[in-house]
Amino acid sequence: MIAQVLAWPALAANLQISPVMINLRAGQGAAGIQMQNLGETPVYGQVRVYQWEQKDGDDVLTPTQDVVASPPIIQIAPKTSQVIRLVRRSDQLPVGELCYRILIDEIPKEENTPGSGVDIRLRYSVPMFVLPADERAAPALAWAVYRKEGGWILRVRNSGTQRAQIGALELSNAAGQQFVIAPGLFGYVLAGKVREWRLPTSGDADLNGTLAVKANINARPSSASTVSRVD
Repeated sequence: MIAQVLAWPALAANLQISPVMINLRAGQGAAGIQMQNLGETPVYGQVRVYQWEQKDGDDVLTPTQDVVASPPIIQIAPKTSQVIRLVRRSDQLPVGELCYRILIDEIPKEENTPGSGVDIRLRYSVPMFVLPADERAAPALAWAVYRKEGGWILRVRNSGTQRAQIGALELSNAAGQQFVIAPGLFGYVLAGKVREWRLPTSGDADLNGTLAVKANINARPSSASTVSRVD
């Protein structure tokens, strides 16, 4: 069984990861992730880098060599730490924001004994962004909600030049009824992309008509957006 951990607060089992998001500014070619083993046994893992895109409303990850992780295989002794270095191979300044996901898989120990049960492997997914030279980049979001297969779907279009990290998301209808969608991190919409999610609400929830949105966008409160139902 695989337990997938979005790397915030980036603490699961005995492995701690910092930072939980990486931003490479113009001219900066490398960054690091520190992994600390708080446990009493060694931790083994592998590190892979993926280009992160969004197509047809969903996330798409593609293996890439644009950013190289060193070392790609890790072994962290108990009560010690190790730094994974991430190096961008090109020094060309990007016109738009580049997006990557650093996947760190904890590999089960080879000496597992038969009948010991199901091994749990943790996956840490750390977002990495290479920022363009123009630091005025910002997201520009348009929200919509529509019904599909008996449930409600949220569609967010980002026509801006910077990704939008959405958190603390709430919707409220014209009657003032509030729907808490996510108290913490909800997800990302990359620059120039569209992302869709099935909302964790009942199919008969009153999300018809125009809805008000309250959310944190890139850690800043926002409540000016509205949502209109799409047929």
